Amino acid sequence: MAGFDVCVSGSGAVAMSLALALSADGWKVAWARSPDSAKPAAPDVRTYALNARAIKLLERLRVWPALQAFSSPVVEMDVRGDGGGALSFSAWQQCVRELAWIVDAAELERLLGEALRFAPRVAVVPPVSEQGAPVEASLLAICEGKHSSTRAALGVSFARQEYGHWGVAARLKATQVHHSVARQWFRSPDILALLPFNQPDPQASYGLVWSVPKARAEHLLALSPTEFECELQDAILQSDPSAPAKVGALSLTSPVAAWPLALAQASRWTGPGWVLLGDAAHQVHPLAGQGLNLGLADVDTLVQVLKQARSAEPWRTPGDERTLRRYARQREWPTKAMAGLTDGLLHLFADQRTPMKDVRNAGMSLVQSLGPVKSWLIGKALDA
Repeated sequence: MAGFDVCVSGSGAVAMSLALALSADGWKVAWARSPDSAKPAAPDVRTYALNARAIKLLERLRVWPALQAFSSPVVEMDVRGDGGGALSFSAWQQCVRELAWIVDAAELERLLGEALRFAPRVAVVPPVSEQGAPVEASLLAICEGKHSSTRAALGVSFARQEYGHWGVAARLKATQVHHSVARQWFRSPDILALLPFNQPDPQASYGLVWSVPKARAEHLLALSPTEFECELQDAILQSDPSAPAKVGALSLTSPVAAWPLALAQASRWTGPGWVLLGDAAHQVHPLAGQGLNLGLADVDTLVQVLKQARSAEPWRTPGDERTLRRYARQREWPTKAMAGLTDGLLHLFADQRTPMKDVRNAGMSLVQSLGPVKSWLIGKALDA
């Protein structure tokens, strides 16, 4: 296959989704990925909370029906502060079937990879190197993640603010049914979330996402499974004495993994013949579960912008800089807004001074009482 329209560089869910979506719209796509990307070094224990927009994209890519078997709906969210503050969201209040779906990260990437094997107009090519893209293409779509070497080679800076926190993830089984309720505790300085999941028990399993200071993460990683389970149960009990009765006893069903967390933003998202998507363009704290949603929204937006340009201005190539700037304008505000929200919440709950503690917990209770504000917040999360 020669004369590519787009070269997609990257191996993760954003890159694969983009390659599939472009192929479905008739573009000739070169997928530049590392040969080792299909061989994970360790079990992937991550879970993603996908919003309505992300699910619609996966439905169009015909991946969602198979992935749904490895996913669990969230119909309620129970969020607790560190001083009596509480906030809850429900699907019925939003007039939707579910607030989000918790999906298996490894299964998502496996199914996207399988779909690409049968996608027309997609060819696998060697990864991008210091010499540039391995093939001639009008557009180079860079979906290489936060450590993108291609972004750096283009001279694009990536302003990165280290939080000093690590994300700790694992899979858990509970002795109580989760009823599709996601639970989150802002504990100052850490944030703990239990995401309802379907493996190994479809009704009583969770994905754990625990943001903790680096030293605490290193401590948790060094614990035996039994010790880890005890510390997790103690943290939940300290946060909410009523929680153990709702959640039950928790036991590990996977290894524990951890990675450093940061807030980051590329100085430019587009240039002549290139564009950044996903973590190569932006990185946010996972407390709202919006990282992959933002990346898939990038994919959805770029595909729509290219499709509209092809229809209205067929003389423009996919790499036309004016067209690409339309994509950047459409994505800039939603991404910055979500980054600001997550960053603000993290710093708000990290402040351990008593006046701030009182203010933030009172604020949670105030939002709980303001129905329109709650609906606006969850509406933004459903369509990041």
